Amino acid sequence: MTKINLIKLALQKLGITALNEMQQTALEASEKNRDIILLSPTGSGKTLAFLLPLLEQLHPDRKEIQALILTPSRELALQIEQVFRSLGSGYSVGCCYGGHSVLTERKMLENCPALLIGTPGRIVDHIRQESFSTAGIHTLILDEFDKSLEFGFTEEMSFIISELKGLKKRVLLSATEPDEIPAFTGIIRPLRLDFLTEKKVIEGLKIRKVVSPEKDKLNTLFRLICHIGSHSTLVFCNHRESVERVGEFLQKKGLACELFHGGMEQPDREKSLFMFRNGSCYLLVSTDLASRGLDIPEIENVVHYHLPANEEAFVHRNGRTARMFAGGTSFVILHEEDKIPDFLPADYPEERLPERNKIPDKPSWATLYIGKGKKEKLSKGDIAGFLMQKGGLQKDELGCIEVKEHFSYAAVKETKINELIVRIKNEKIKGIKTRFERAR
Repeated sequence: MTKINLIKLALQKLGITALNEMQQTALEASEKNRDIILLSPTGSGKTLAFLLPLLEQLHPDRKEIQALILTPSRELALQIEQVFRSLGSGYSVGCCYGGHSVLTERKMLENCPALLIGTPGRIVDHIRQESFSTAGIHTLILDEFDKSLEFGFTEEMSFIISELKGLKKRVLLSATEPDEIPAFTGIIRPLRLDFLTEKKVIEGLKIRKVVSPEKDKLNTLFRLICHIGSHSTLVFCNHRESVERVGEFLQKKGLACELFHGGMEQPDREKSLFMFRNGSCYLLVSTDLASRGLDIPEIENVVHYHLPANEEAFVHRNGRTARMFAGGTSFVILHEEDKIPDFLPADYPEERLPERNKIPDKPSWATLYIGKGKKEKLSKGDIAGFLMQKGGLQKDELGCIEVKEHFSYAAVKETKINELIVRIKNEKIKGIKTRFERAR
């Protein structure tokens, strides 16, 4: 199969009939240029913009790691891995990140995936432990490079790049305009593709202010969520402690709410994201960690419980909604003593909240936890077949399925999950006895 046909087949698998302007430009530019800097807003489709050209650069006959993608977060690394697998290219891919089993990663690296994706700290560990050879890596992709610098990964990235002696191509991606490109990247005379012209104006986005009569905005936030209803909503706080406080308050009020911040254990973060994505909860309270790099489609509302530190953070938060031609609303909760930043004009319309609060309807989906995963060679097809055959589910009663290393999640209609768990309690999936329970 030719490489051109490989790209066409990948797009067919994704159900994409045409690339957007940025993706098409990146694909064409990659054929002719050694180093590329791609600047494009959050949610514009940068992942495909660098993965599709990669299909043209990998060689099926080489049994070595050929390309390395560095990302600032575990979630982004896993997301890129999932997208690459969905391309159906036939090339193997591996993922390394903090919080994951080092032994599992070493075993994977022994098989030399064509593409390796990872966070800087964990990749440094593997290089120093000689878990894999860097000799065959000819392409380096630095995704969310600005975020990696912000997270303090400069030393790790510099070390990794110094170990890649055979690099022929470097691609740097950023959602903001960098002040300068650090010398350690080795990027020389790059082709610069700038699609940040619309970064401050998001089409389809409405911005509303909500006035809080109290300096402590918890009750105002609760009233706002009751007003919004059970539409997918992402609430941003500035600190982990605030996420915990706000999330616990909303949960006690009876709202279907999950939390997300960098201090949580990785399995808990993954569970929160999955429940939010599959509709098991309609509310996610997070730090700015959720403002970029996460695959959370169809978010209808963003709420700024705390004002962001700067305009850049405001833009990225708002970029989680009104994506891919859809509409969305950004709510900014303000108290009279709040200093209005320059990037937030005072003339935004005010959203007036009703006096009576109506708790939103409960989600129509629930999440089933399955105590086995990739390690036991479970696939999405295995789980779907098991839940329909042994659990008696109809196709429309089963939603998204995600298979992790040691466990899996499946979205099930709320009206069916209790009955389902009773039915499958003593059943084996692929001949394996495991635990089935509602994720909470």
